[in-house]
Amino acid sequence: MCREIPGDMQGGGGRVRMRILLIMDPGIPVPPTLYGGHERLVSLFAEEYQKLGHEVTLLAGPDSHCSGKTVTFGTNDLGRSKQVRFKEARFVWKYLHRNRDNFDLVHNFGRLIYLLPILNSPLKKIMTYGRPVAQGGIKIVTSLPNHHLIFTACSDNCVATGNIKGHWETVYNAIDFSQYTLNNKVGADAPLIFLGRLDRIKGAHTAIEAAKATNNQLVIAGNISDTEEDQAYFKTVIEPQIDGTQIKYVGPLNDAEKNSRLGHAKALLFPIEWDEPFGMVMIEAMACGTPVIAFRRGSVPEVVENGITGFIVDNAAGMQQKIAEIDAVDRSLCRKIAMERFNVGVIARNYLQLFEGK
Repeated sequence: MCREIPGDMQGGGGRVRMRILLIMDPGIPVPPTLYGGHERLVSLFAEEYQKLGHEVTLLAGPDSHCSGKTVTFGTNDLGRSKQVRFKEARFVWKYLHRNRDNFDLVHNFGRLIYLLPILNSPLKKIMTYGRPVAQGGIKIVTSLPNHHLIFTACSDNCVATGNIKGHWETVYNAIDFSQYTLNNKVGADAPLIFLGRLDRIKGAHTAIEAAKATNNQLVIAGNISDTEEDQAYFKTVIEPQIDGTQIKYVGPLNDAEKNSRLGHAKALLFPIEWDEPFGMVMIEAMACGTPVIAFRRGSVPEVVENGITGFIVDNAAGMQQKIAEIDAVDRSLCRKIAMERFNVGVIARNYLQLFEGK
């Protein structure tokens, strides 16, 4: 089922310069109401491209919207069947076949197979990844005739998982810094915060250990996955340590709650046990002036500027040491440096410049 929703076609910056189609998988609407990393990114870029004077169309799941035109399809159900996903792909193929002459750029955050009908067309195409890349799809697509196709991922670390064939570029993730408030100073009794999905690889148990070892309060925020493994991890490892005084669990946060909780924390703890492709919460904390203390895994060395926007450490002992040194970070400078690198306006232009000179 497809719905076309006209929007406000007036973009800042005068005349329309490019006709851009943004694609996102159904499953979660764009923008998401709570969690949804790529869905939030797609919404940000839709609005930013529009502000820059481009004509934007969003192709995404039900209940999605943007300031340009929105075409909705598929089902908002992350557990939907392969048959439903195939019907969704077939819808996108038909849509692109019919409308290939109506766009100058297709920016795809969804499935790679969506691009099959336009692979070898002169239409500019960006395929963006935010998680480790399945190399099989890259090998198949790049073995087919293709033209003006650029693959991007959200960090050098993530690019390395897929850069076996084709043209690859690193373009970092972004947030809208205007939606986050700088808190330039917090008290000595301000809590630490852990914000993220509560499964073992995110390291909430290490954050608790660090808070207890340094005699700090810790606010834990985030959703609990419904998998049996993650439920058991929360019930047996995390929940017994929540006392409501030193260790508090406040559940998932909406945007306003996230802004407040991050801004009033002395540091965000990011003790990951896997190679995180980016870690959006790190720049959300920095946008509030809150420094990040993170394990040296995945994209962390690319995102955190050691001693300026936080600290990069190798283990729990290093994290505990840097908690004691956190006041050395200038919270105003932390936000400023992060905004210069990760604000949506900066990253949107990085995407649009990929085809310059080609």
